[in-house]
Amino acid sequence: MSGSWSASGCNAAKMRVAPRASNDRRGSPERGAPCKLGDAIPPSAAVSAAHHPAAPALVEARGLARAFGTRRAVDGVDLALGAGECLALFGPNGAGKTTLLRLLAGLLRPTAGSTLVAGEAVRGEGASRGLVGLISHQSMLYDALTARENVEFTARLYGVPEPRAAAERALERLRVLDRASAPVRSLSRGLQQRVSIARAIVHGPRLVLLDEPYTGLDEGGAAALTALLAELTASGAALVLVTHNLGEGLALATHAAIMRRGRLVRHEPRAALEPASYAAAYRELAP
Repeated sequence: MSGSWSASGCNAAKMRVAPRASNDRRGSPERGAPCKLGDAIPPSAAVSAAHHPAAPALVEARGLARAFGTRRAVDGVDLALGAGECLALFGPNGAGKTTLLRLLAGLLRPTAGSTLVAGEAVRGEGASRGLVGLISHQSMLYDALTARENVEFTARLYGVPEPRAAAERALERLRVLDRASAPVRSLSRGLQQRVSIARAIVHGPRLVLLDEPYTGLDEGGAAALTALLAELTASGAALVLVTHNLGEGLALATHAAIMRRGRLVRHEPRAALEPASYAAAYRELAP
């Protein structure tokens, strides 16, 4: 699957860790207003926020789990996101964040559970692939092809009308159209990342999964990505952003969650968080 997916809007999202009990919280539609963080939720608690009945979930994962031998990298995650929502997902190395993204993208077969995007079951092949885009910190580009050819190839794969024009529009959004004719192997790491992001969103995915997407980007590339993510959420895409940078994630998110040992141990609307208090709580939950 191609690598493919900000901010604004605070529709409620439902997220819980099965099978334990959950708490319900609702987010305010306002972002950025400082709020006192509520009582810390212990790692063993299941955390949820009720999804607004008037806004059907765009993305739903139910009982999602993946085991590698005896180790459960993802352990019974339930998740729902509405259109235009962005979940910032934090956690230590080995918490299961990247595995969860790969399950949501249909790149890994779950040991248990399922994922729906726009009502379609996500699998590694078929029409459901076009609903999801994955942006990784690894570019996964074809080195011998030009930037344009890489993005155009993906556009053709997903049946995008006028694939060459679509590829150039995507490259322009990432401010790298001037290098469209350059072989990818001749580009810097940061420019390759921009091309990879363009390839990931050229087909207009409904769910965009981001695994440390700012890796390798300079200031201009980071600004282009931030603007792109804002455009995606404004157009109704749902985002899941994995990052170790709390400030970066909270700046983009409508919701924030912490993952530990394969489970979501904390989740709340971004508007309910005070960054300094959240950082301290994160250090306790994910040392």
